Amino acid sequence: MIIQPKTRGFICITSHPEGCAKNVQNQIDYIKSKSPIDGAKNVLVIGASTGFGLASRITSAFGENASTIGVFFEKPPAEGRTASSGWYNTAAFEKEAHKSGLYAKSINGDAFSNEIKEQTAQLIKKDLGKIDLVIYSLASPVRTHPDTGVRYKSTLKPIGNTYTNKTVDFHTGEVKEISIEACTEEDIVNTVTVMGGEDWQMWIDKLKKEDLLADNFKTVAYSYIGPKLTEPVYRKGTIGKAKDHLEATAFTITNALKDIKGKAFVSVNKALVTQSSSAIPVIPLYISLLYKVMKENNLQEGCIEQIYRLFNERLYLDEIPVDSEGRIRIDDLEMRDDIQEKVAKLWKQATTELLPEIGDLDGYKDEFFNLFGFNFDGIDYEKDTNEMVTIPGLQ
Repeated sequence: MIIQPKTRGFICITSHPEGCAKNVQNQIDYIKSKSPIDGAKNVLVIGASTGFGLASRITSAFGENASTIGVFFEKPPAEGRTASSGWYNTAAFEKEAHKSGLYAKSINGDAFSNEIKEQTAQLIKKDLGKIDLVIYSLASPVRTHPDTGVRYKSTLKPIGNTYTNKTVDFHTGEVKEISIEACTEEDIVNTVTVMGGEDWQMWIDKLKKEDLLADNFKTVAYSYIGPKLTEPVYRKGTIGKAKDHLEATAFTITNALKDIKGKAFVSVNKALVTQSSSAIPVIPLYISLLYKVMKENNLQEGCIEQIYRLFNERLYLDEIPVDSEGRIRIDDLEMRDDIQEKVAKLWKQATTELLPEIGDLDGYKDEFFNLFGFNFDGIDYEKDTNEMVTIPGLQ
């Protein structure tokens, strides 16, 4: 079929297998161009098919020579209908990993469920024995609790008062005002249940109970803080409460891993174009201004650069540097005072007319479509492409 991008709001409902393979290959090439990392040898990535999770799997495999298991929930292809981008990403990753003689297997299903946890534990037991590193990078908006069967849905709302500020429709470039109503208490509970640390802890408890964690085991979950500009809708909103819970869970997990000298960390990462961030009002405008400033200062990083720096400059040091709250900070370049001052200044100037000059909306749009395998040089998007791609190591 001829595969073109079709968008619905902040998501693209088609994806291009060759473009996704190009996206994965670019990240593999970046890691291969860097110094090898003396890190984990057996790695489980939960939420392994896109964004930071995919970058973590690529860095583990091609930077550490690690065996990897990836867990994700992606849509397979059907005749005349593309798979989700994460499916094609994983197919491309596994193909390259196997070509390099690396162990790589994947499990497609609801990572929140007890069944997928059990299936993953059995695969580790059979093939790898013990895991050195678990990356937790789930970004689902809904969760069915495995013990009660109750379905929870997260919300992106401010706490206390209605929040009004600028945002941009990145498809049209229109800068407009948006108002988001304040949340209810139930919204907070739901969002924390979906995006907080409970499921992360359940995964680690399960793997420890099955004796699948190696001595000096590490686990990392990903978070975001961001500037004062986005605080009301992000860090001080419902999602911020979930991130607070996630960060507190790191200490609970570390305490439970004392006997194997295990540690849990939250890594605070940079604002990037991901399927998740595109859904958050205000964030696309902030990112388009941030990208402009960071590129001008030669500080811009994507997911793969962020994760390589996390692994190479933080995670495997004898003493891992953390902030006063015990978090690893890879958002250090984004949060530099000079960068944030410039972004805040541009924010005040941002209008539909001025944004093309003061922001990097084209860069934002390119990165958005890259997530789904589009807008890559060297790929003929007018030619027939086989949508029926399989994942070689899918269990």
